[in-house]
Amino acid sequence: MTVHGELAVLPSAERSEAAQALKDFTDAYNKADKAYDPALDAGRVTGALSAINQAGLKARHITSPDGNPGHQPLRLTDATFTIPKKAGWPRWFVADTDSNRDVDSGPGDNHWLLVFVRGGPDRQWEVAYLSILSPDEIPVFKTDKDGWAEAVRPDSTTLSVAPEKLSAEYASYLDSGRPGHFADGPHTDAWRADRDKKARLPGQATQYVDQPLGDGDFEPLGLTTEDGDALVFFATRYFERQTGAPGYRPAVNDDVAALMKGEVKTSLTKEWVSSQTVLVPRKGAASPLVVVSGRLQGVTGAKGS
Repeated sequence: MTVHGELAVLPSAERSEAAQALKDFTDAYNKADKAYDPALDAGRVTGALSAINQAGLKARHITSPDGNPGHQPLRLTDATFTIPKKAGWPRWFVADTDSNRDVDSGPGDNHWLLVFVRGGPDRQWEVAYLSILSPDEIPVFKTDKDGWAEAVRPDSTTLSVAPEKLSAEYASYLDSGRPGHFADGPHTDAWRADRDKKARLPGQATQYVDQPLGDGDFEPLGLTTEDGDALVFFATRYFERQTGAPGYRPAVNDDVAALMKGEVKTSLTKEWVSSQTVLVPRKGAASPLVVVSGRLQGVTGAKGS
């Protein structure tokens, strides 16, 4: 009997395969960071992390064409892999690692969670999301008797918010404060308050436009937790437009200038890609609020006018 990979429910990767994917990513990342050459890890990143990583390397290649004088190799150790069983493509898994990039050391360190995605049998493993969380922000995942995890469908009806709706709802929340089912925290009400403070500063006004990102390489990915909630990774895009008062021009740092089109005369518009890690409660949970645990963002483009 032939079992078709598109239909059979199988582990997304063997554990040895996941370990090799982590090594391949780390090796490519270090080569790219040392040379400030985005081509050297372009095949190992995708989605939100690719947008952020590639733009950052492109900018630094322009500002430091001889490479990174302060390069220190990234080391990702003590890895544990949460690998869901699922049918079809893409297949994916999460690597929970310890990084030497943390300032402190010890068991209380932040964890680096990398979401590896493989888009098809002829594709290699690429990292779509990176999240840096404290140990108490990482839930216990639901696993079967063999240790395989459970992926959450994008259109899941078992959660307070379906993963496929998170990007649009988060973008709407940042713009208007609605819908109000995001818990207070540094990436929700505090971020909106910070934006409000920056909206009107002496000599400069700032406007924000938030947009969802949820298709193709930016698909949300989630794992079921032991108690029926879900840890979900998703992306958004936003634009930050700074307009100077007469006689003032918005300041432009070297990395932004390297990505910029046009000339800043009165305004600067920066394009950002942001990836979020959220804990989504199950339907019927005591609190229906979505907790935004982590956010990683980077400038991916700029325009002066």
